[in-house]
Amino acid sequence: MFISLPQLEKNPVRFDVDVPAGEIEFGGNISQNSDLHCEGRAELLNHAVKDIRVQGDLKVDVTASCDRCLETVAVPLQKRFDLVYFPADESDGGEDEVSESAIDVGFYEGNGLALNDVLREVVLLTLPMQIVCTEACKGICPVCGENKNQRDCDCRPPAVDDRWSGLRDFRTGNSH
Repeated sequence: MFISLPQLEKNPVRFDVDVPAGEIEFGGNISQNSDLHCEGRAELLNHAVKDIRVQGDLKVDVTASCDRCLETVAVPLQKRFDLVYFPADESDGGEDEVSESAIDVGFYEGNGLALNDVLREVVLLTLPMQIVCTEACKGICPVCGENKNQRDCDCRPPAVDDRWSGLRDFRTGNSH
């Protein structure tokens, strides 16, 4: 769905969409497992500045790799969002007019913006900073690469390089 300026100049645009998995490319190790359902509204805040406000509710299930053990993790996402987009060629105008309820400010080029681009941004902003399968995840062994959640290995951590011991003593205040 494309939200165009001429359309917004007449009336706010309401949307209720189900984006099938695979239609939006999230990049990295993130993939969509369910339809991305989103209901919301887009409106022109200032006809002179042409800033577009997009508000809505989003719900989707994605998978990503655990940051500790690299196993696949299901991540259900649900988010109420409120975004404002300014024309890229007028990036310095109107930003003081954005209400404090707006989560983020972005820029668009051309005669409007694609809703899928907005939804992609909301999903990426909603993901947690660190994705883990469980809080107790042990991760992988830095020596052999074994997943420590599945099997404990007998590897020992690599020996500490003595050339850096002076810095360790300095940090702890035990300098010679």
